[in-house]
Amino acid sequence: MKHFDPEWRPVAFKEWQLVAEALAAGEQSVILRKGGISEGKLGFQWLHEKFFLFPSLFHEQAQQVKAFSNGSLREIPEAGAEEGKIVFSVYVEAIRTGRLTDWDEVMKLDPYHIWKEEIVRERFEWGDEPGLSYAVVKAWQLTDPWILADRASFGGCRSWFGLPPEEEGGWPGRLESARAVEATVGLPEWLI
Repeated sequence: MKHFDPEWRPVAFKEWQLVAEALAAGEQSVILRKGGISEGKLGFQWLHEKFFLFPSLFHEQAQQVKAFSNGSLREIPEAGAEEGKIVFSVYVEAIRTGRLTDWDEVMKLDPYHIWKEEIVRERFEWGDEPGLSYAVVKAWQLTDPWILADRASFGGCRSWFGLPPEEEGGWPGRLESARAVEATVGLPEWLI
């Protein structure tokens, strides 16, 4: 990957571990987000067009995503790093972002993500106004994952946070050697 800006200040977007894996495998090309309590007065916003994925872990996510195409269930992998470390192995660029308030439009996105319909509906209906924010994305798998020490600034119920650009050898070399992911599920062309 050669087209990144070396002056960019790296940021991370918190997303489920299984979704990060699906993006890296080409099984997903859309990220959906409702937002939550810590998103501020305006609610969730796509603040950045490019970001690393912070793989959040909680065991219930395995029951909230679709099975693999062969019918086998997805499982949360064993820890990929030692205790107190976070492995950043997926980089994403948003092709298009927006908000959908029509349930039928949200359902048209079903082939492009791994969340079960009931989880998407729950998020869609949560809060004062029905709707979901979306990002159609292009992903890269880092061949040399960026492993950072976990810290308090990574915590909390928020979607975005900055990353220390120089720590553990920094990010530019890792993006130069990253592998572009082919989205085998395709892209929702009507949104692009």
